[in-house]
Order: sequence, then structure tokens, then C-alpha cells
Amino acid sequence: MARIAVGGFQHETNTFAPQKATWEEFERADAWPPFVRGPELIAAVEGFNIPIAGAVKALQAAGHEIVPLCWCSAPPSSHVTRDAYEKVAGWMLEDIAAKGPFDAIYLDLHGAMVAEHHEDGEGELMRRIRAVVGDAIPLVASLDYHTNMTAEMVRHSTAMIGYRTYPHVDMADTGRRAAELLDRLLKESRPLYKAFRQIDFLIPLVWQCTYLEPAKGIFDLVDEIERGTASGGVPGGSHNQGIVSVTHTPGFPPADIAQCGPALVVYGHDKAATEAAADRLVETIKGREAAFAGKLWTPDEATVEAIRLSQGASKPVLLADVQDNPGAGGTSDTVGLLRSLIAHKARGAVIGMMVDQASAEAAVAAGEGAILERGIGAVVGYAGETPVEARWRVVKVGTGVFTGTGPFYGGAKFQIGPMALITDEASGVSAVLASKRVQAADQEMFRHVGVEPANTPILALKSTVHFRADFQPIAETILVVRSPGAHITDPVEFPYEHLRKGIKLRPEGPVR
Repeated sequence: MARIAVGGFQHETNTFAPQKATWEEFERADAWPPFVRGPELIAAVEGFNIPIAGAVKALQAAGHEIVPLCWCSAPPSSHVTRDAYEKVAGWMLEDIAAKGPFDAIYLDLHGAMVAEHHEDGEGELMRRIRAVVGDAIPLVASLDYHTNMTAEMVRHSTAMIGYRTYPHVDMADTGRRAAELLDRLLKESRPLYKAFRQIDFLIPLVWQCTYLEPAKGIFDLVDEIERGTASGGVPGGSHNQGIVSVTHTPGFPPADIAQCGPALVVYGHDKAATEAAADRLVETIKGREAAFAGKLWTPDEATVEAIRLSQGASKPVLLADVQDNPGAGGTSDTVGLLRSLIAHKARGAVIGMMVDQASAEAAVAAGEGAILERGIGAVVGYAGETPVEARWRVVKVGTGVFTGTGPFYGGAKFQIGPMALITDEASGVSAVLASKRVQAADQEMFRHVGVEPANTPILALKSTVHFRADFQPIAETILVVRSPGAHITDPVEFPYEHLRKGIKLRPEGPVR
């Protein structure tokens, strides 16, 4: 039995977003638990589809002693403030120093955290931890699919295990895999060779989906190489030689840092096999560069097409409002698509989640059946937008407290404040109002206010890809809409200042 310190610090940083991640954002509960420190951590994360929950369960099953540090996450936004970063990092280091010595450390990290004073939030955290515990003990981290992997992260960790699905339905499973690798490292006491590679083009998030090619095929190859079943002469799968683990992270483009972009790391006991596997993956990814593409619709085009397709359809037409995805730093309150739905009188259409706390509270106070004559949305006023004025009937109100049931948010205990379904009486278009930013990726968000997604002719979702896990099975078709929002779909449009030279700003795009 080993003594293993367990903790986590999660944030996905869109450096172009208008809102920063303050300490208060890490303290709050939304779909994930709030900040927790010490023994309470174990119970606080149990049952959630998050890496640390899977890791704790696996480490307990292996008989190890778990020493909880702290865990927290904040909704994607711009930089983590210096105050928030130093609070969490400071407490984690304090507990590592006070509760040690340890045989190993497991960390639940995102991989795309940018603080006001550190471009590489995770690399800096691991550097500080190594300064306390030294380089001898294993330090294994689980990573988000959208990690911007850096050489510092690779250097200061023993191994890093990333998600392999987008939508992220394997978060807890990734924590389990990381814990199992940590257990193996402790038992075998063998050093790992690391082969780290960066890819020379940025991949828009919307085309990173593993339900679609080329990402699906690339991750199939990742699995095959790790299992040792890949053709083409790449060995693997043995505990004594070959490949031990493979992690590929397609990156998070809305981050103006030098090391933004796709990367991969292969771990193995055989240097030649490890290098060969890394080279083969790079070759495969570059060979499929042109396939990372698809059609983007304007709000008006998408609305007109959705109305046409919905006539006689037995399933909903989905409109993905990808640029206002709060899961990528969007404000979740832009109104470009809502205005188009209203202008074209897309009766029966529902858009969510529209984050407007004041309007949600007003709807709850007015009560079901009441009329609200006010503007909704555009609370932050991104891109100079203004609220949508209308006579809104309050159809249904909710507390914002419910449990997620879909593949992505399943088990999540939502606490997102007052909610309401309101309908514009003139057009018949409805909006789901919420008080806290959360990605529209679980059908329960709509059911909570009386909307059955499968019975809705047109459903507009403020999400980029995660919605597909729960909504794609009920969809007639999906149109990707380029409406205003802080998560710009085409990286060419970002005003990068710190991105390294020589990288293409999109697949087959201009070079930085």
C-alpha cells in the first residue's frame, strides 16, 4: 500500500474572453462541486463524471492510502486571477509539505490554464510541487482533451493521461486510467521514456469532435498503438517493452500563449518504439489536416434552413450556437441567433441556456403565466449587442437544482440558480433563462423548465460539441451556427500576440 496525495485544480482559459476567473468562481458550485479541501474531498467528488472521482475509486480499489489535498474548478473564462491561482496553489503546496512524505501524487488538471502571471498554469504548479517533493516520486496527472501541452508539463510530470472523447464522456474513466498507471509505476519501479511532439497547426474546437472524422480515426489509432494492435510495425502493449501509454491533446485555440496548439506524448520502456509511435501519430495527424473542416451557417441561413427541415420532420433540428459556448469562455448571453429565430418567426423553437440572472429572477418573481415586458440577454454586451425586447410570457420557472442524466453531465448535481422558460408571444420563440453559466449539454436543463427536447421542432444550444453526447441521438440534423460569441470558431480571427511563430492558424491556413 502506498501513500498517495490526491488533488485537482481545473480551468480552461480563453484569454480573449471578457470575464476573468476570480476566487469566487472557484468557490461556487454549478454542475461540478465547489472548492473543497481536506478529508471532505472524497465524498464531495463521488458520483461525478470527473477525473478525480474515477481516480479516487481506482486508488481505493488498489488498497492505497489516499491523502486528499484540495480540488476545484471554475467555468471557462479569461485568465485566472493572480489571487485565485496563488490561493489554490498555495494551499495545495502547504498540504503537500505538511502531510508528506508521499509515495506518489495524482493531480486532476485541465491543461489549458492561463493565470494573469503564468502562461502555463499547470506546468508552473507541477514545477512548484517538484520543488517540495523532489523528482523521485511518481507524479501522474489526468488532462482534458483541450490541453495546450507544454514541455514543462511533460518535464515535471512522470506521466499525463488525457481524455479520448469529445464530447468528454470518459472523464471519470480517464482518472481511472491515470490511477491504474500510477499503481503500475509504483509496482514496477521502472523509468518511463517520454516522446513529446507538437503539431504545427491549430484545430478549431468544433472540428475536434471524436464522433466525426478525422478525430475519430486518429483516436482509434491512439488506442491501437497503446494496445499494441496497430499495423505498420509499431510495437506496444507489453509490460516489459514497447508502449506504456499514449496521450494526444488537440489543443485549445482561444489561448494567446506561446505553446497553444495540438500535441502528444508517448510513454514507453523502449526508446525506439516510443519515438516511432510518436512519429507515426504526428504523420497521421498531419496527413489528415485538410479533413478538419466543415460548413458554418450564419444565424439567418441556419434559421431558414431549420424551418424548412423541421417541416414534417419527426426529430428536432439542432442549431449549435458554437461561438457563445460558456464551456469555451463564452458569456452564454449573446442574442444573434435568438434575434434570427424571432425575425423568421420560428414558432416552437427554443434556445438555451441564456444566462441572464436578472431576467430569470424577474420571471420567477412574476410567476408562471405572467407577462414580462423587458429585454433579455446581452448582459455582458459582447460585440456591442443589446437585449432583445419583447412581451415575454413566463411559461415555467425552476430552482436550477437538478441532476444531470446525459453521458457528459450524468451525475452532475446542478446548482445554477433561478431558471425560467419564457416565450415571445409574437413569434412563438422561447428561451431558457439561467442564472449561472453552464453549457447546454444535458437534456435535463430543458426538462427542468418543462421542455421535452425530443418534442421541440428547433432547438438552439449554446454549446460547441458536448451537446452531441445527449442531443445527437434525438436530432434530425445539426447545423453549426456562427453567431456572435467570445469563443471564435476560426482561430485566424484571434488577435494573437504571444503565439509562437511558424504555426498555422488553422488546418491548411495562414502561418503565424
